[in-house]
Amino acid sequence: MSKFTAAALGAQCKVRLPVCNANPETTVAAHYRSVSMGAGMGIKPNDLLCADACSACHDAIDGRTHIPGYTKEEIRHAHAEGVLRTITARYEAGIIK
Repeated sequence: MSKFTAAALGAQCKVRLPVCNANPETTVAAHYRSVSMGAGMGIKPNDLLCADACSACHDAIDGRTHIPGYTKEEIRHAHAEGVLRTITARYEAGIIK
């Protein structure tokens, strides 16, 4: 586990979908998967491309649960915003420079 992903443990969820449980005890690093960014079947992208996500948001991101009224694109957009909030938080904490 990298410093970047380890910092997700105990952090507030940065994805903030309507299903968010806001429980930092369930937060993990949720990688943003995109073939154009180096991800593929069983291959995660660089750890820089992850968001602090509670278990409920992570389930929605990975398609294990459905949010009524939300499209996959809207969930991907929320995940991408979570990635940006996570990068900002890691920068402010001095984890990345």
